[in-house]
Amino acid sequence: MTEYSLHDDLALALALASEADLISLQRYRALDLVVTTKPDRTPVTDADQAVERTIRSGIRAARPEDSILGEEYGTNGSGARQWIIDPIDGTANFLRGVPIWGTLVALAIDGVPVVGVVSAPALGKRWWGATGLGAWLQERGETPRSIAVSSVDALADASLSYNNISGWDTAGHLDTIVALTRRVWRSRAIGDMWAYMLLAEGALDIVSEFDLKPYDMAALIPIVVEAGGRFTSVDGQDGPWHGSALATNSRLHDTVLAQLSRVHRN
Repeated sequence: MTEYSLHDDLALALALASEADLISLQRYRALDLVVTTKPDRTPVTDADQAVERTIRSGIRAARPEDSILGEEYGTNGSGARQWIIDPIDGTANFLRGVPIWGTLVALAIDGVPVVGVVSAPALGKRWWGATGLGAWLQERGETPRSIAVSSVDALADASLSYNNISGWDTAGHLDTIVALTRRVWRSRAIGDMWAYMLLAEGALDIVSEFDLKPYDMAALIPIVVEAGGRFTSVDGQDGPWHGSALATNSRLHDTVLAQLSRVHRN
C-alpha cells in the first residue's frame, strides 16, 4: 500500500471540501431542491447525494486503495485506512434555509480518526485538524488561525450545548441532561457540527448528544482533540463508533462523565 503523510491526506480532505462547497452552495435555498425521506425517516436532498458522489470520486482517484464510509452510499472497500463522509451535516437546516450545516470529511486509520475537515460555506467558516498538526479555523477566505479550547475548569462556570433534547429523552437520559443543565452556567441547543467547532474555538466548554452515526462524529474528533479537547461517547468510550458524543475542553471531561453516570444510575 502506498504511504501518505498526514499533510498529504489533510490537503486532499481540504481540496475535497472545496469541491463540495461549490455544489452545496449552489443548491442551498434552490427552489428546485429535491427532498426525499430515507427509510430511517430522515431527509435527504439531491445536494447530499451530489456532494457525496463528488467526494467519493475524488477519493477513488487520489487514494484508490482506501475504503470509504458515507452517509448516503454506505461502505466500499476495506482496510486500515477509511475515509468517512457526511456530505451535509445538518440536512434539516439546509433544506429549511438555516445556515448551520456543513460537509464533514475524515480519515480514520485503524478506526482512529486522524484527519478531520468541517466546511460550513453558508457560515463562511472552515475548520480542520490532523494528529500532530494542530486545529485551525479559516473565516471567509482570511488567513487561517490556530484554535484552542477554553480553560474553564468548574461546571458552575461552563457553557453547555446539549443539541437536541428529544435525543436525550429517547435514550432514557432526560433526567440526566436536566440535572447537568442545573449545574452549569449556561446551556443551549446549538446543534449539529457547529457546537463542536465552537467548543474547539473555546466558545463552549461541553457538547454532548445521543443518536449519532460515525459519519456525524469522525471529522469532529481530530479538530477537538488537536484544539486541546477530549472526545468520547457519553459513557466514556473513545472514537466515533458508540452512538453518542461527549466533547469537552478536557479539564471538565471526567467531572461531566461522573455527573452523567451518577444521575443515570439513580
